[in-house]
Amino acid sequence: MEYGHFDDLAREYVITRPDTPSPWINYLGSETFFTLMSNTSGGYSFYKDARMLRITRYRYNNVPTDAGGQYFYINDGGSLWTPGWMPVKAKLDSYECRHGLGYTRITGKKDGLKAEQLSFVPRGVDALVTRVQLTNESAAAKDVSLYSFIEFCLWNAQDDSTNFQRNFSTGEVEIEGSAIYHKTEYRERRNHFAVYAVNSKIDGFDTDRASFIGYYNGFGEPDVPTQNQSKNTVASGFAPIGSHCLKRNIKPGETVSFIFVLGYCENPDDQKFIAPNVINKAPAYALLNQFKTDAQFEASFAELNAYWAELLSTFEVDSGDVRVDRMAGLWNQYQCMVTFNMSRSASYYESGIGRGMGFRDSTQDLLGFVHLIPARARERILDIISR
Repeated sequence: MEYGHFDDLAREYVITRPDTPSPWINYLGSETFFTLMSNTSGGYSFYKDARMLRITRYRYNNVPTDAGGQYFYINDGGSLWTPGWMPVKAKLDSYECRHGLGYTRITGKKDGLKAEQLSFVPRGVDALVTRVQLTNESAAAKDVSLYSFIEFCLWNAQDDSTNFQRNFSTGEVEIEGSAIYHKTEYRERRNHFAVYAVNSKIDGFDTDRASFIGYYNGFGEPDVPTQNQSKNTVASGFAPIGSHCLKRNIKPGETVSFIFVLGYCENPDDQKFIAPNVINKAPAYALLNQFKTDAQFEASFAELNAYWAELLSTFEVDSGDVRVDRMAGLWNQYQCMVTFNMSRSASYYESGIGRGMGFRDSTQDLLGFVHLIPARARERILDIISR
């Protein structure tokens, strides 16, 4: 059974059917903000620490597997589907996932509508940025509704998955325009918050999971996208989520574009609020202003591509065997840089709430990337031996 292939010219791995033997994931981010993204748009995001600063929720060892992620539900004339196949699992006319160097591009087509989502963590930015483009490839206009979805983690991933008596009463959000702010415990003991926004006027929103999905439904059969109407819920306790509704009439041959930003923000202790329980959103405004247009998105994506091209040009392999050259010269180096960034502390098999960055593992890992980033390798050595 063939599920994909390497595209050496594009430096991507191309997955051509979504039901892979296990979720095939990519690691997005190279500095302080990271996202794990599977070939069906599953996964989660965190800032620096996968346990203490987990931004979105993920359920390990779950049935069905890979439950939860950044989903985009499409309601096209009553037909509900997602470009990455999961979680709706509607039969697509075509599907493709391209895992590249620091980015993932998922494309699905159904009934003459093409949906492409491109996700990456920009350099110097603490956010996952995703552009969703919808193209009407049919001969008739389409009334299409797009529903975004992420589920917020209540920061401490271990406490989030065990302390339900407490967690079911602490979730808190704030909505302003097209931005949803996750501010659980911000008033009590934190100076950081998360923002999930889109660069367009919205036709509705939801922040309460039970209202969006329905108590007896799963991610694949959520109430709001199925009924094609947001409920404009404001979560107070229980499980906060972020969902935007965008309704468009798309003419034949027309493409509409939306840029979604899931970001991490901090404020100094003395600048947390601008009014009672109203958070100071200045850092969020600065973040969102960087991704208002497609031109800004494309410039940031080009910068990321240039970074990886420069970094991986340090070492090249010409063995005469394209398979050896591909793995030793590109993908193994990419994996070593991912290991440098995250150690073994976050994956689909290490939950990020256990041992974190191990002394022995991190020391061994140095051999994989010392030739790529010698200055940062030196910093890592000093950090290790200081412990």
